[in-house]
Parts: sequence; C-alpha cells; structure tokens
Amino acid sequence: MADATTASPSMMTGASESERIQPKRLFAFIIMVFGMFMAILDIQVVSASLTEIQAGLSASSTEVSWVQTAYLIAEVIAIPLSGFLSRALGTRLLFAISAFGFTASSLFCGFASTIEQMILWRALQGFLGAGMIPTVFASAYTIFPRSKFYIVAPVIGLVATLAPTVGPTVGGYITDLMSWHWLFFINIVPGVIITIGVLWLIDFDQPNFALLDRFDWWGLIFMGGFLGSLEYVLEEGPQYEWLQDTSVAICAAIGFVSAVAFFWRVLTAEEPIVDLYAFSNRNFAVGCVLQFCIGIGLYGLTYVYPRYLAEIRGYSALMIGETMFISGMTMFFMAPVVGRLMQKVDLRYIIAFGLVTFALGSWQMTWITREYDFYELLVPQILRGIGMMCAMVPTNNIALATLPQDRVKNASGLFNLMRNLGGAVGLALINEALNDRTDLHISRLQDRVTWGNTTAVETLNNFAQRLQGMGDATTMAMKQLSQLVHRQAQVMSYGDAFFMLSLFYVGLSLLVLFVNKPPSMTAGGGDAH
Repeated sequence: MADATTASPSMMTGASESERIQPKRLFAFIIMVFGMFMAILDIQVVSASLTEIQAGLSASSTEVSWVQTAYLIAEVIAIPLSGFLSRALGTRLLFAISAFGFTASSLFCGFASTIEQMILWRALQGFLGAGMIPTVFASAYTIFPRSKFYIVAPVIGLVATLAPTVGPTVGGYITDLMSWHWLFFINIVPGVIITIGVLWLIDFDQPNFALLDRFDWWGLIFMGGFLGSLEYVLEEGPQYEWLQDTSVAICAAIGFVSAVAFFWRVLTAEEPIVDLYAFSNRNFAVGCVLQFCIGIGLYGLTYVYPRYLAEIRGYSALMIGETMFISGMTMFFMAPVVGRLMQKVDLRYIIAFGLVTFALGSWQMTWITREYDFYELLVPQILRGIGMMCAMVPTNNIALATLPQDRVKNASGLFNLMRNLGGAVGLALINEALNDRTDLHISRLQDRVTWGNTTAVETLNNFAQRLQGMGDATTMAMKQLSQLVHRQAQVMSYGDAFFMLSLFYVGLSLLVLFVNKPPSMTAGGGDAH
C-alpha cells in the first residue's frame, strides 16, 4: 500500500504534464486557424460584390461568375492533395507555402485589370490557399491531448461554419466602404504575418522529402480531372439545362472517365496521392457522410438567404450582410456552449439535436412571403446557427479524433473535401429546385389569373388606373401583373426549397444511429493516437 501511495503523486504529475498545452504550439495553432479563416472566407467574400467586379473589369455576367467558380474548382482539387504534401513537406513548410501563395495571389487579384487575369489569380489563390484548411484540422487532432479537444474542436468548427456565413457580410462592408479591390488587398498584411509566424513557431512534425520521389503525377491528373469536372458540372449545370449544354456534357464525360482512372490508381499505386483506406473506420465514414450533408446546408443557405433578399426584397450587398450577420453571431456564442456540452453529453445526441434544430429553422421558412424582413428571418437564422454548430463540431470529433495519428493528415483532406463537395451538390440541387418550382408555380398561378378571377381583374384595373397618362396603360398593367405573378412564384419556390431541406435534415438525424459510441472527451491524451 505504501508503494502505491508514493507512486500516485508522480503518476499524477506525469499525466498533468502530458495534458499541458505548450504556449508556443497554442500560439502557432491560433495563427494557423486565422489562415484557415481567410482561405474559407474568400470563397464567399466576393459573392455580394460580383456586380461591382463585373463593372470594374468590363465583364459579362457569365464571365464574372467564374471569379467564384475558379476559386472553388482549384480549392476542391487541392484539399485532398494536402494530406500527401503535409507528410512530404511537413506542416511548417506546407502551411508557409500555402499562406505565402495565397497572399501573393490576393495581391495580383486586387491589381487585375481584365477578367481573364482575375480568373487566373483566383484559381491560384484557391489552389494555394486550400492547403491551410485540412492542415489545421489535422494539427488540432495530433498536437493536442484528447482532454483538450473540447476546446480546439469548437474553434475549428466555428471557423469552418462562420467564415462562409459572414463572407457576404464582410464583402459587402469592404466594397461599400472602399472598393472591390480591397476584398483582396485586405489579405496582404495578415498573410505576411501568418507566413512569418508559422515559419517561426511550428514544430509539430518533420518533413519526409523522400516521399516526393514517389509522387503520383498520374493520380494528380486523374484527381484534377475528376474533381474539377465534377465541380464545373455542379456549378454550371443548373443554369444550362445540364447535359443539353455542350461544355457541361463534355465535362461530365471527362469527370466520369477521370473518376474511374482515379479510383483505379489510388487503389493500385505504391504511394497513392490520397489514402482512401481511412473510410474503413466506421466513424470516419459516417462522419464524412454527415459532413457532406452539413455542407449542403452550410453553403446552401448562405446562398438562398442572400438571393431571396436581393431578388425579392431588393436589398443592397450591405443590407444583406447586416441581415445575415445574425447566424454568424449565433455560431460565435454557441461555440463555447458546444465545447462544454461535449464534455458531458454523448456526441451523437448533440449531432442529432443540431440537425433537428437546423431542420426546425428551415421549417419556419416554409411559410415565407415577400414581406419577410429582418425580424421574420431572425428566429430561423438563430436556429440555423445553433443547429449548424451542434452538428458540425461533434462530427469533426467523431470522424477524426479516433483515427491513428499517421492517418489523420490524409483523412483530414478527405473530410474537408466532403464539406466542399456537399456545398457544391447542395447549390446545384437548390438551384435546380428553385428553377423547376418557380416554373411550376408560374404555370399554376397563370391558370388562376383569368378574367373570371375577381381579385386578378381588380388588381389589373388598379394598375391601369395608376398608369393612366403614361402610354399604353393596359399593356403596362398586364406587364406589372405578370411580374407580380412571377415574383409570387419565386417566393413560393423558396418555401418549397426550405421544406425539402427541413425533411432532409430530420431524416439525416437518424444517421447518428450508425455511429459507434465515441470515447469520452475527458479521456487521456494517449487514446487519441
């Protein structure tokens, strides 16, 4: 008994030492998180300012959409590649290269004088900056002990959800106060600080340059063809009738052939560019499915709300940003709450609660009318913020926290890819649903707007009376009535889209039944690896 008693204090001291976070590593991690925030923010930061960029570069509406599409395609290709590069170059060198490349590309974007230059630099900005995103996730689950995951998990979860949510807000403010050029110039000083900071502070791992000799170039080509074509098809398909458009059909064919070649290469190469065997871990596989579906809601609603406010309410970019800020604020205040809950509640219950809450927020929007304003959108946005944080943060832990340490870097790239692909699929499906349902509601409303409909006739007469003395009053009144019908059909299509999202996320909450019970968040650090 005496030996056990004397041994106990030393064991407790050793445990407390292993649980302590080194200040240098913590500071390095904070700098990395800020870099990740910039990389994710820049996906959406231009979305509220595309009109100003279009005017500044004398571009067409089709051309200017590529300012966002080029970034997304390049980022989707680079994210899974980061796992291999992180092992070969080490966290320090890869993150420094990514931060510096992102910063330099941002500078060139700001100075772009033609749309072709802008698209080129945006693609490089997305490709080079993408390495920062999964590297932060991997570092969080390898350098910190398990007992601290309840602190770091909400931080990276908050950044991953908050950055795309506040992107339109930040972009609207910057463009309104200065000009669209500052959407890119604003990255310069932080980017330089991040590059210097990571070179000075990061010591998490060592590079293995020998891996570069076995770099699978064919794997990269096939992966680029597969993911790049897929992103293009999902981005452009809804507005060009999918395979009826030649470019979409060609990219779909390239994507299919490249996908077959990519999976064959990954499963047979000596050193595959992406390690798919992480999917043999059940929690990681289910976590990726959840992440994919969460991406649909995260990016989908960041698109739907601004589109409604712009098209139906006629809001400016700044007004849209101020309205959307509610979700961001909710996520910010929920992050520490979720961290505490993760210490006390089964992670599966938190995820299910988050998905149902998100569904409830969408359900409240199914009664949307063209009068919905800031206060009508307040509660749905708060529920959206609560649900997104409760679903996202525990999913990160379930997917990555139980993997062996040597698998985390590759797995982190795949995990983050799922969120971006989910967003791309979600935007395509939502666009398609809005277009189809708008056409359906226009047809139904036009069938009811006849000379036998008293309300329609009264509305037409009121329009005609107000337009007397302004030319052909009857024709102009008919045109106004047609616009009214079209706008009402659009509003009804938004309600349908929210209804589909609410059903989808209620059903998705059942997926947590397939997750193995994760280990306690207060377990010792050794279990994490």
